[in-house]
Amino acid sequence: MDAAVVDAGSKLLKFNHASSEIGPEIIPTQMKRVPEDESLTDASLLENVTVDPVVRGFIRDWDAMEDLLRHVLYTGLGWEIGNEGHILFTDPLSTPKGASQAALLILAMARWVCVAEAVFPVTSIVYSLPVLTLAMASFDYLITYIASVIEGAVQHISSRRFEIGGLDLTNLFAQELRKSNPHVNLTISDVEKLKERYACCAEDDAAYEKIQQACSEEQHILPDGQVWLYSIALEENIVSGCACFGTRLCASMHLFLELKFLGIVILDVLRVIKIGRERYTVGEALFKPSILRLEAHGIVEQLVRCISTVSSENHRQLLENTVLCGGTASMTGFEDRFQKEATLSSSAIRPCLVKPPEYMPDNLANYSAWVGGAILAKVVFPQNQHVTKADYDETGPSIVHKKCF
Repeated sequence: MDAAVVDAGSKLLKFNHASSEIGPEIIPTQMKRVPEDESLTDASLLENVTVDPVVRGFIRDWDAMEDLLRHVLYTGLGWEIGNEGHILFTDPLSTPKGASQAALLILAMARWVCVAEAVFPVTSIVYSLPVLTLAMASFDYLITYIASVIEGAVQHISSRRFEIGGLDLTNLFAQELRKSNPHVNLTISDVEKLKERYACCAEDDAAYEKIQQACSEEQHILPDGQVWLYSIALEENIVSGCACFGTRLCASMHLFLELKFLGIVILDVLRVIKIGRERYTVGEALFKPSILRLEAHGIVEQLVRCISTVSSENHRQLLENTVLCGGTASMTGFEDRFQKEATLSSSAIRPCLVKPPEYMPDNLANYSAWVGGAILAKVVFPQNQHVTKADYDETGPSIVHKKCF
């Protein structure tokens, strides 16, 4: 059976067989709590009871993670009890119990022969790139990992957590949109889509300050029936407000006819929000965490400090091989701003961003940990760099600490 590769993030879990040509299957990590005996418990009371196994880079609920892995491996990938296969699991970098705990969970879960290998996502990302020594910033939904990697090995003493993730930027964008568009009532999912489309970075601090003073606005038309802004005139008095008329245009037309019958004139019915300087604030927060009320250095300073903690003979190579991955890294203008700020922080060495090889998928940044894990799985298992169920039963948990990355 082909090796399975599982990458567990704060929001999404990516999994598939290592040889899959279509890339990973993606499911949310958030789970709903379901009663064991639905006849004894009102299931409706548990609809809003959700469980997040991974929170800001930490596996908080190991029982929920076990249930999630069991579903992925036995249902999603077709494992059979007593005929389990190989698995490479990318454990969040900062999990207190370490990658070995994930391997122990998988080994204990399988009844018969199961081969497990647990690595950090930063390690697996390296194998999707053309270099083995690099500095990396990996953006997750709730956290950003910053690490130095030398010859494929993560330098844990220099690893850092940057307490800003994609959700923090989404919440900031929603907050800024409400200020400039008080009639807007959008869900987090809606704001995430707007962020992916409009969020960007200014060229530098000076450019950002100018944008705050004057910035051109773009108009975005919302889906029909989501948010409507209307103005009505009634007996020479202008009244403005906002309302939700349902999900279909016919509902608003029905209301239009009712208002017209009552002698109310509709001046305009719009589904438009304005997006201006807000889209630049999202990117600026990565370089100025104070925007999010965080007392921390920006992303570039964090990376430079990470590199400074390793041997000086590696500084040049790390700066010249800098990798940005994750959905946030694809933000318009982010790479240019990052490289410009990094150049100012290190005048003696010009930082250079490493791009993935041309044969890699175009959207590699979104699941590079899984792609690297798939490549790594083809290396570690043939070389016997793994732990088997038999090893675990014979030696105990200590075997995991010796063999896992």
